[in-house]
Amino acid sequence: MTDTLYRVAIWLIPLIIAIVFHEVAHGYVARMLGDQTAAERGRLTLNPIRHVDPVGTLLVPMMLALANAPIFGWAKPVPVVTARLNHPRRDMALVALAGPGINLIMATIAAAALGIWVGSAGGLPQAGAGGFVAANLINFLLINVFLAIFNLLPVPPFDGGHVVEAILPRPLAAHYAKLSRFGFPVMLFLLVILPTIAPSANVVARVVGPIADRVVGLLLGLFL
Repeated sequence: MTDTLYRVAIWLIPLIIAIVFHEVAHGYVARMLGDQTAAERGRLTLNPIRHVDPVGTLLVPMMLALANAPIFGWAKPVPVVTARLNHPRRDMALVALAGPGINLIMATIAAAALGIWVGSAGGLPQAGAGGFVAANLINFLLINVFLAIFNLLPVPPFDGGHVVEAILPRPLAAHYAKLSRFGFPVMLFLLVILPTIAPSANVVARVVGPIADRVVGLLLGLFL
């Protein structure tokens, strides 16, 4: 039981921090570009209680952690009203990119912290409180990179889907945007169903994973 709780903790804590910052970044950029909706609804806060989705933030990540599967999760989306943005199509793409952007910034900070720690101590502790902090820091780096790359997939309702909408001609973009209503089924299909029925078409293993590994390697290479 102790080992199980430890594994859940070292993945769930960094995941919650990563997805909260991801959502708040969307809201802050939206406010900068004219949409005050997130601010009006009290969502521009780092208080995780305001962002936690019982299923996506807690249940799913804990089940994945216990199953030794890739850890993924989501928070309650920060509300953004496209019509309130100064330049709706362009600004919605910028709002979408803010989430992956902050994840990559936090991943860089984590890599820098690991580099400083290793440089000053000659290595990372493997046990005790120090080992717990080190494990959280390593997982924070991995989770932020994975979230950034995964959310850039050009499929609604992911952030990459909003970028595609901004590029497509308006009539085609309107039809493409309708796919966002199937957000949860799309995520379930990509993460669970597709890898099961067609391992060769596993988007996470064959697309997201290799890119994330490359980004993690580059970040660690800068600071270690």
